[in-house]
Amino acid sequence: MVKIDNTLFNDSIASENQQIHLPILEEKKIELFIKREDLIHPFVSGNKFRKLKYNLKEAKKLKKNSLLTFGGAYSNHIVATAIAGNMSGFKTFGVIRGEELGNNLEKTLEENSTLREAHNHGMKFQFVSREEYRQKTSFGLIEKLKNKWGDFYLIPEGGTNLLAVKGCEEILSKEDKEFNFICAALGTGGTVSGLINSISKKQKVLGFPALKGNFLSEEIKKYTVNRKNWSLQKKYHFGGYAKYNEELIRFINDFKEKTDVLLDPIYTGKMVFGVLDLIKKDFFAEGSKILVIHTGGVQGIEGINRKLMAKNEELIKVS
Repeated sequence: MVKIDNTLFNDSIASENQQIHLPILEEKKIELFIKREDLIHPFVSGNKFRKLKYNLKEAKKLKKNSLLTFGGAYSNHIVATAIAGNMSGFKTFGVIRGEELGNNLEKTLEENSTLREAHNHGMKFQFVSREEYRQKTSFGLIEKLKNKWGDFYLIPEGGTNLLAVKGCEEILSKEDKEFNFICAALGTGGTVSGLINSISKKQKVLGFPALKGNFLSEEIKKYTVNRKNWSLQKKYHFGGYAKYNEELIRFINDFKEKTDVLLDPIYTGKMVFGVLDLIKKDFFAEGSKILVIHTGGVQGIEGINRKLMAKNEELIKVS
């Protein structure tokens, strides 16, 4: 494993806001900007950078020399942890949902760009059954993993914990106080929690869950302090986590063609689709200024396109 300069994680990074120009925005008299967190780093971008920043500092403080985390086969968090760990001099271990993926690792790595990139940056994998994966927070499984790999620093699935929320509180700059609404996709709730903690009283956060279920509101409440200036828009998950359809793929391609901004189909594509749909339905008052957070994740498109190609369906255009 090659150790790379890790000054990225010591810097205070402010992302640029790119204004979006579309006929619907002019018609409804709405200003829409995208915060380009996706440009921080090709793989450790967006909320992954924010969530890992203080966890890496804590791991160093505790004198740990390895990181362990959990994720699915196409997890942005897995590849971000592998690369960030490598950059910062840590060994990394990934517990991956789906034991069948370990039957032929060479074939899995050939077909899965996410796991291949993580592997290329030194991550060691343990593939587990979906049943065992559900026990990822249990003392028994953690002890079993420590017996195998030693005393690691544990980062939860999706990266969300108090230190991750602290990192996400740094997404917004002072200049972002001018926006009425801050919008973000969410999976585990850490990013939205950080945004809620950092906005002014006059602003509101809209979260767009990428998966089904009502548990996310309770997760957010764990990390926020009695704040009510937020809500979840639950109608834009397209069937659940990692689910998508032709309409979403067409939207992503159309948005890329018109704005030159590439969205991913798991998180940001669904969120931006939802924001524009709400604008069409007059959810926002005339004159509203909206900031949407691009949380990265475009590295996973290669894997999605492989699935679309197998079905002979329209691919996501990345260039």
